[in-house]
Amino acid sequence: MFNGLIEIIKTMKINDIVDIAIIAYVMYRLILVIRKTRAEQLFKGIIILLILTKLSEWLQLRTVNYILSNAMTVGVIALLIVFQPELRRALESLGRSEFIKRNFFIINDDVQDIADVIGEICDAVQFLSRSKIGALIVLERNTGLNELIETGISLDSKISSELLINTFIPNTPLHDGAVIIRGDRIMAAGCFLPLTDNQNLSTELGTRHRAAIGVTEISDAVSVIVSEETGTISLAQNGRISRHLDIKTLKEVLLSMFKVKESKGPNWFKWGNKHAE
Repeated sequence: MFNGLIEIIKTMKINDIVDIAIIAYVMYRLILVIRKTRAEQLFKGIIILLILTKLSEWLQLRTVNYILSNAMTVGVIALLIVFQPELRRALESLGRSEFIKRNFFIINDDVQDIADVIGEICDAVQFLSRSKIGALIVLERNTGLNELIETGISLDSKISSELLINTFIPNTPLHDGAVIIRGDRIMAAGCFLPLTDNQNLSTELGTRHRAAIGVTEISDAVSVIVSEETGTISLAQNGRISRHLDIKTLKEVLLSMFKVKESKGPNWFKWGNKHAE
C-alpha cells in the first residue's frame, strides 16, 4: 500500500496538485459555512445515506438500494432548497473576497473618517448601557442592506451619539427594531432583521440578539447590541456573537475590524458604499 502511494505521488503533475488544492480549499470553505448551523446535521445525514446506499449495493439488497438511489436523485433538488441560505452565504462570501474586489471590480467607496463614526457609536452605546436601554445598531459594509433599510423609517441623517441615544429611548416611535448605519449616516431606524436559525445559541439571548446575529449571517455587516435587562454590550459578526464587552474593548474591536489606527490623527478608509439597487 505504501509503495502504491509512492507510485501515485511520482506520477502526479502540477495540474493534479492544483486540482487537489482547489477541491481541498472548496471543501474547507464549505465546512466553515455549514459549521454549527442546521445544515451541519443535514450534511451528516446525507453522508449516512450515501454509506447506506453503497452498503445495500454490496449486500445486493435490491429493493432497499432502489429506494435509496432514487431518494438521492430527488435529494439533489431538495438540497438546493434546504441549503439555500447556506449557498447564498457561500456565494456572498466569495463575492466579498478582497481578491475579487481588487482584481475584477472597481468599487466606488465614499471616504469617511471611520474613527469619528466609531467614536459617536461608542459614546451612544456607553450611555445606553449605563441606562440599561436596549439597542441594536447595524454597521453596513460591502453587502448592501437596502431591503432591510426599507423595512424601517428612513432617516438618512448625519450620525451623532445624541441622535442614536434619542432613537432608542423607550416608548418613542423608533425605539423598536434596528438602526442601520452606512458610512457616516444613519440610513433608517426601526428596521426589521431576519432572526438566526442557529439552535446552539444560549437561551439567555432574546430576539434582539438573535436578530443581530441573523443579519450577520446573510451579510458582512457588524451588529452592536445593548441588552435592555442587563446593559451588557455585545458584538456580532459572521454569525457569531461576543458578549460582555466593555466600551474600550468594543471601540478597539471596531477600529481593528476596519483597520483604523486610533493614534495617527485623521483615519480615512473606504467604507459605506452607495449601493444602487
